[in-house]
Amino acid sequence: MTHPFHDDHERLRETVRRFLADKSPETEVRRLMERTDGFDRAVWRQMAEQLELMALIIPGEYGGAGYSYAELSVVLDEMGRALLCAPYFATVALAANLLLASRDESAGADYLPGIASGRTIATVALAERRGDWGESGITLEATGTPDGAWRLSGEKHYVLDGHVADLVLVAARSRAGVSLFAVEKGAVGLTATPVATLDPTRKLARLSFDRVRARPVGADGEGWPAVARMLDLAAVALAAEQAGGAQRVLEMAVSYAKVRVQFGRPIGSFQAIKHKCADMLLEVESARAAAYHAGWAVAEGDDEVPVLASLAKSCCSEAYFHAAAENIQIHGGIGFTWEHPAHLYFRRAKSSELLFGDAAHHRELLARRIGV
Repeated sequence: MTHPFHDDHERLRETVRRFLADKSPETEVRRLMERTDGFDRAVWRQMAEQLELMALIIPGEYGGAGYSYAELSVVLDEMGRALLCAPYFATVALAANLLLASRDESAGADYLPGIASGRTIATVALAERRGDWGESGITLEATGTPDGAWRLSGEKHYVLDGHVADLVLVAARSRAGVSLFAVEKGAVGLTATPVATLDPTRKLARLSFDRVRARPVGADGEGWPAVARMLDLAAVALAAEQAGGAQRVLEMAVSYAKVRVQFGRPIGSFQAIKHKCADMLLEVESARAAAYHAGWAVAEGDDEVPVLASLAKSCCSEAYFHAAAENIQIHGGIGFTWEHPAHLYFRRAKSSELLFGDAAHHRELLARRIGV
């Protein structure tokens, strides 16, 4: 597939990069990752009102901008590069995609305009205690009541930005099978608990549901196809973010190799460092190609999206983690210190590798999807 990037994409990239350079420098990343909410609401409003980033892939009939995954891939690439601390991924790549995949026009009309405008922070509650992202891992109970209402009982784990979300889309199991429900912030019986993790730049929460009243999204028992579609789109989005982070740590490593002098010469002149940088370059370029290929496939409605999603996620997970680890090695002793940003990218690389399944999980999915 040829990726037809044009001037508009480059202008979008430059605009987002300038914005993030101003709003998400290392000092701001470190400040926000120490906060419980983990993001700056003023910057969130600017992202929505000035750049219209939340509206990017939402159709015009729901108040969105109606752009494609090609544009979203560019934006997420830059966000990964800057380690942006914000609930953007949860709101756009997860919740907005799931609402669209559910084909519930009523729920879309009620919730998507708020997401597009930036008024609504949203997320998806899928995985449970054992961290299974598949259909069999959904055990949270959805029970219908005589008055036609639905109640949710159980726990969800690893919920991105679940403690700050205004809207949570929950995958639960009713008698008919996996179903989707919407729960709004402040619902009686809903408890959101922030969870400390390896990567403080991406906030996770545990959600407890004690007979929480919920609104059904889509038909009862027909939620899994929408969730599966959302997971593929999320994998493509995360791959783009990983590619951006991998590119940044490659640049950090090469820049340091040029200025760090040992034995009277830059360490970049030593063969061992040259080999590390060359291997990183090959892996990072391959990862970016895989991520953008998958993004364009989504934009063009390609039937191969499930295959390309698993390919991109596995490739980008390994490339980012390896590049982040090699960046620390090339920096030597300073790369291990808390004061240096190398460990922030290493932590994000590891958390992103595990999110929605690691490389081995996606290679297994890929094998099944191509019939191997």
